[in-house]
Amino acid sequence: MGKGIHIQELPGVGTRYDVALGGGGRRVSIVVSRDGKRHLYVFEDAGDEPDAVVELTEEQARKVGAVLSGTYFTD
Repeated sequence: MGKGIHIQELPGVGTRYDVALGGGGRRVSIVVSRDGKRHLYVFEDAGDEPDAVVELTEEQARKVGAVLSGTYFTD
């Protein structure tokens, strides 16, 4: 997919995307489940335990993705 992104199929669960955020093992992992939910895991170092976990519905994930991609919203 691109440099710094690793994709892994999780049998029976969905797909995991690991995005490297620079040195020291900093990364974000996103698990896209077959049921449409997304789990966002934030790792500050190379350890196995995330520092933060957020569960998003498909709609919530689309909103966050739009903001991260630079889409402009008005009220």
